Amino acid sequence: MTQWRTRLEPVITPAFRTWWRLRRAMTLGVRGIVTDREGAVLLVRHTYTKGWHLPGGGVERGESAVAALKRELEEEGGVSPLGAPLLLGCYANHSFPNDHILAYRVIEWRPVNAESGHEIAERGFFALDALPIETTRGTRRRLAEAFGGTPISTHW
Repeated sequence: MTQWRTRLEPVITPAFRTWWRLRRAMTLGVRGIVTDREGAVLLVRHTYTKGWHLPGGGVERGESAVAALKRELEEEGGVSPLGAPLLLGCYANHSFPNDHILAYRVIEWRPVNAESGHEIAERGFFALDALPIETTRGTRRRLAEAFGGTPISTHW
């Protein structure tokens, strides 16, 4: 990727995503909760927004949610799910009008080469009691629902 695109990506990507979300009637995204054998959870840090997040992204036209999850986990997280992921919940994300996110729990996976370009600044597995300080509130809430017995919310 050229240097000018690398420098402009943090500006271009959020602007494009905002325009895209406002232009569409409803958007659907997916996020995956992936753990390693020790129970550490996979998180990613994007180049275009602050904080550590569960890997995931938008469901494309003609794509199923599970196919989008698989694609996003491979691109962003470097993992490929084995077997069917378990749906944890469906959340309204009021950061953008009419945005909804499906959160899935991925039990088994295999490593693959991540091909996110310059979208992902960092990725890694973190113990639940040692998450990065910058882990987003939504991510922390999903982890509390998946592992801490917190009731599942309807809002991200």
